[in-house]
Amino acid sequence: MTRRSLEEDDALEDFAHREITLDGVARAVHVAGTGPAVIVMSEMPGISPHVARFSRWVRDAGLTVYMPSLFGRDGAVARADEGAAVFRRACVSAEFRAFAGRDGNHRSSPVTHWLRSLARLAHQECGGPGVGAIGMCWTGNFALSMMLEPAMLAPVLSQPSLPLDDPGGIEISPAEIAAVRQRLDNEDLSVLAFRFEGDRFCRAERFAAYAAALGERFVARVLPDHAANTQVPPFFAQHVPTPHSVLTAHLIDEAGQPTLAARDEILAFLVRRLVERRILAPNHRHAE
Repeated sequence: MTRRSLEEDDALEDFAHREITLDGVARAVHVAGTGPAVIVMSEMPGISPHVARFSRWVRDAGLTVYMPSLFGRDGAVARADEGAAVFRRACVSAEFRAFAGRDGNHRSSPVTHWLRSLARLAHQECGGPGVGAIGMCWTGNFALSMMLEPAMLAPVLSQPSLPLDDPGGIEISPAEIAAVRQRLDNEDLSVLAFRFEGDRFCRAERFAAYAAALGERFVARVLPDHAANTQVPPFFAQHVPTPHSVLTAHLIDEAGQPTLAARDEILAFLVRRLVERRILAPNHRHAE
């Protein structure tokens, strides 16, 4: 992959820019690659050059990336004031549940219904055994909620940060998490998740809640804080005071770095589930 500047807005010119209407809602989706589909959902404050870089890595692994525009300005560097404004709008948007419910119950963000429909469409368009999804930060838990769509086979949760006001919350209803757990068990699937040890937005309590709900199906990776990149875009420098973005702003693109190893583990997980799995007999199940 050609190296690009991460300090300038990304034109995303190597992606096909599509407007996809599902469930009566139209959204821009950036698509690139060949092979089975993977939905890459951006972190706050949007599809930054760092998020686009990660999507290109997924594309170059032999997969088709679908990168929906959920908030922010597509391709923009994560600038401090602009990013803060995007964050404030998302907090009050009806599409997202940034905070725990007043009754103490957690529910999936409404936008996950649209994302499940996108996964179904992507599977129809790309074929293969199923679809993968990667959520980051604000969208981190969305990949888990998307497991309610049968086409979804490979969920990855990177520093899932919602709900913001409950460190042990997992932004999914009890009935939904029970259905996901049953599906994971029945189909011998797993959930891969990453966070930095000292992340204030995705704390140990959240991973403990996932582990309690999903058991051995939840495969957690906790990276040391010293493995995080310290040269980050303005939004992160001003508003994200701890190591946080495992696959984007805080990733160090150098051999031997824990964050690069995390990226490689995710790519191998997706290829194993979505590319290599297709050669197995239809009813064959295997452990990850």
